Parts: sequence; C-alpha cells; structure tokens
Amino acid sequence: MRLTIIHPAIGRRIGEKYIRSWQMESLPAAIIAGLTPDDIDIRFYDDRMESIPYDEPTDLVAISVETYTARRAYQIASDFRARKIPVVMGGFHATLCPDEVSRFAEAIVVGEAEEVWAQLIDDFRHNQLQPRYNGRPRTGLKNIHYDRSIFQGKHYLPIGLVEAGRGCHYRCEFCAIQSFFDARHQLRPVDEIIAEILSIADKKRLFFFVDDNFASNRQASEQLLRALIPLKLRWVTQLSIDAAHNKEFLTLLSRAGCKGVLIGFESLNATTLKQMGKGFNTMRGGYQAALKNLRELRICVYATFVFGYDQDTPQSFQQTLEFALQEQFYITAFNHLTPFPGTPLYQRLQQEGRLLYDSWWLDEHYSYNGLPFKPLAMQADEIQQLCIQTRQKFYSLGNIMRRGFSSVNRADAFMFRNFFPINLMHRAEIGRRNHHPLGDMSWQGQLLET
Repeated sequence: MRLTIIHPAIGRRIGEKYIRSWQMESLPAAIIAGLTPDDIDIRFYDDRMESIPYDEPTDLVAISVETYTARRAYQIASDFRARKIPVVMGGFHATLCPDEVSRFAEAIVVGEAEEVWAQLIDDFRHNQLQPRYNGRPRTGLKNIHYDRSIFQGKHYLPIGLVEAGRGCHYRCEFCAIQSFFDARHQLRPVDEIIAEILSIADKKRLFFFVDDNFASNRQASEQLLRALIPLKLRWVTQLSIDAAHNKEFLTLLSRAGCKGVLIGFESLNATTLKQMGKGFNTMRGGYQAALKNLRELRICVYATFVFGYDQDTPQSFQQTLEFALQEQFYITAFNHLTPFPGTPLYQRLQQEGRLLYDSWWLDEHYSYNGLPFKPLAMQADEIQQLCIQTRQKFYSLGNIMRRGFSSVNRADAFMFRNFFPINLMHRAEIGRRNHHPLGDMSWQGQLLET
C-alpha cells in the first residue's frame, strides 16, 4: 500500500515564491507518518515548497486542513479524486467544519488522529473505509511518534518544532484552539519529550515548543524545565502573560534555555480584553509588571495584538505602536480580528448579522489580511490598512535598529545575531501578505464534491 501525505499551502500568487516565515516543518504530517504501519510506502509533499506529483502512483491521500488552507486543500483533493484516488482529511478545520470537509473527501478524521488512524488504515485495506472517524477526547499524549524522516531534503526554516502539550485551559472568545480541545490541556511524558529532543539536537540550533500555552499546566511545565536544564538548549515558546508574573517560574524558564516567548497581549483596552475573555491579562500589575520580570531575565518577547473589536478606533493603533516600540519587543504582530468557525466569536458575529461571507475561507472575493465581518466603530478596509501601516512603522529601518540594540534583544549572542535577519524578513513580507490569495490562483481545475 502507498500513502501520500500532503501539507497544503494557504494559497499562491502566480509567479511568486511562497512566504518564507510560513515555511516551518509540518508536525501534523510527521504525526500521521509516525502512526502509519511500517509496511506502507509513505510519500510526503509540502505544497508550500514543492510541486505535487498528482500522477505518481498512490492508493490513499491524507491532508491536514486548517481554516486558512481549506480552499487550497479542496483544490488538491479534487485533483487526486479526479484520478480516482481517495482522500482522507483531518486537522482543525475538519473538526470545526466536519460537514463541509466531508464534501471534498472520502473520509474525515474529527478530533485527534492518534485515536483512530490505525482503524482507518485497516478499514481502507479491507475496502471498508468509513466517511467519518471520531477521535475520542484524550487524557494524555503518551507514546506519540513523530516520523521526521519525511522532512529530509526540504528547506524549512532551521527551527526544530517540538510538542510538549496540546490545548489551553483558557476560553478566549476568538480562539479556535479552545474550541478544538474544549479548553482542555493535554501533556506528553517528560522522558518522551527529552528523548525526542536528543534525537534531533545535533541538527537544530534553535527549538520551538509549539504548545498553545506552555504554562497552561505550570506544575507539569516545571518538571519539563528541570529536565531541560542539563541539555543547554536554546528555545522559544508561547505562553499566557499570567505566567510572567511568577518570577520563580520565569527563572526556571531562563535556566532551561528559553530565549523568547510569544505572548498574546491582544489589546491595551481593558473592556476589549474582558470581551475577548482575556481579562486575566490585566491582573497582578498588568503588562508593565510582567514585562519588567521578562526583561530582568533577558527573555525576548514576540508580542501579538488584535484589532477589530467594538472599542477599537484609529487611536488604538497609534497607542499600541507606541507601546510596542517603548517595550522594544523582538518582533510584533499587528493583526486584524478573524472569526474562525466553531469559535464563540464566530457564533456571536453570525447571530448579530455581521459576517460578510457565509464561509470567508472559501469565498473567492476574500483574501488574506481582509476582515470578513463588519466592525462597529471603524470600516473593515480602514482596519486592514491601519494594520499594514502599523507594521510598516514598527518594522521601519530606524525602529529595527533601535530595538535591535536594546538591552534585552542583544543580551544573548544568538538572538542578537538573528534579530536583524528576522526583522528584515518580516519587513519584506508586509506587502506580500496583503491580499494573499486563499487557494492557488493558477489552478484551473473543478472542485469535486462527494
């Protein structure tokens, strides 16, 4: 039996290279490869970086789908299904929109593949493939095997992606993660994480713990941090800002090799944070106290902000920009609010009649950076333009230079050496991301529904 695993791109303009910062290893593909029996011949193709050989012999195609990649995934699936090759789809979007995804695949996986992949493969081998496989809620992530051999020969960003846990216990209104995991947090055993890191440590100079919230279970995180200290790694991760108020935890984080954290600040407006379900951002002294602790331990910050909530005005952008420059963040994302299907935000905007598209991720008139809903205090295109302008100002050459030589951003030689290439890459991509298509603009096929 032959299995082809595909990682779809968000989309592609004609004649343009794909956005570099989006080209990281695909852990979902490595998980599927690791779950697949050894007697099956596996081929993996990353649509972001290479052409897909549709005419190469295969028996089954597996595609992991996110909302932004759904349209392109359906194009790819249609090209295979036109050749009478069955397709199975999974991932976040298949769980959040199962009926839609089922229209473009012979089978879908709802939930986590580890629970059902063996049964799906066995059913396929006996010509009994079912239209839907439902992964049960998991209480742990033991014995997960990531087959990274499928990444050989591909030119990803030189970052080793590692998963220590999945999910987050917070229920932020706009977050699809809490919808997928039902605000649960699952953990991998520490010894398995360490063994995985050691198996690839000689190939990676920087690791990224891709956990949605590394500090969601702080006690478990501390066990992992203590095990990481002897390895002397450099790594970055994502965590909620409440963890930055715990100096003991931050000290352990630093000792374990953490050089940077992505934190969702999202807004400077307390009313907006409360509406988001992120009122905890303002606790215990708020942003200033948390950032002071991070600066003392020389931990760089990747800050993210979201615009489009009811209280946002043009002044919100200027205030946020000034705050980001004052705090000298390593990098910053100024994003528009996106209502992902299955989230409380999407349901609220749908009930209020404020969605501009039935399914924005499939509409040919929608493109990346656009707002797919009607804001209250501003126009949708105004927010889009101000997001772009704020990014341009933050990533101006003068501001890059000033931030680069701040005490935190130059404290670690490795992080300082990479500061300027990373910031210049983000600067170059500001215009390229705007109006980036969802789906391949050169695709001439026809979407095939089941």
